[in-house]
Amino acid sequence: MTALNRVPSLMARAGTASALTLAAVSGSIVVPGAAADASAATMATKAMQVAASKKGAPYKWGATGPRRFDCSGLTLYSFKRVGKRLPRTAAQQYNTTHHIAARNRRAGDLVFFHSGSSVYHVGIYAGHNKIWHAPKTGDVVKLQKIWTRSVWYGRVG
Repeated sequence: MTALNRVPSLMARAGTASALTLAAVSGSIVVPGAAADASAATMATKAMQVAASKKGAPYKWGATGPRRFDCSGLTLYSFKRVGKRLPRTAAQQYNTTHHIAARNRRAGDLVFFHSGSSVYHVGIYAGHNKIWHAPKTGDVVKLQKIWTRSVWYGRVG
């Protein structure tokens, strides 16, 4: 039985309960505009999971995967795997994302490290002030705490 088929019988049993309460009970709330946000969040979360699956892959400057990555190569690869195109460099990626405040960041958003107005590094936000990223030569893709306040956030649309 689908959620829509359950609503009439639930309404008959509920008497004065609101339709929103019934929708919440049946597990099918429809909120205008939320579908696009939900699908974007799902896409970004999946991209973050792709990056996480590359844990331990060696850093290589200019590499875009699937076995070696630099920072923007990892983000490009991760989003490409979920059907989203990003430009090649961290600065170009920053310029094509929807810029968001730190308080609005979500898992799967991009974290851009900057010095003044120059973006020099990018990772994928994993929650709890941590990112998945390919740090530098001699290192590997890993989950790491954000180490500076000089970051901007961007959401891939």
